Amino acid sequence: MNQKIFEMALPVETISVYLLCCGLADAGKPISARNLLGIWNSTSDALLRSLDDLENRGILFPVFTDREKNTVYELCDSREWKF
Repeated sequence: MNQKIFEMALPVETISVYLLCCGLADAGKPISARNLLGIWNSTSDALLRSLDDLENRGILFPVFTDREKNTVYELCDSREWKF
């Protein structure tokens, strides 16, 4: 987890998703909406919005998408983040 996430004026839900992504990465599990939904405590729409926010800010990068639109993400280096 990079502390810079708290300096970006992101919504609380987006920061929460980032923290969950870090937890999955630390556990060696793929970062995906499917895996996040199992630990997310809000709506799936809120999760998808937050994932979009993180992707648009360069915090997450989609590395794989299957034909079912299941995307697996990778955390980006904080030097690539868009403040």
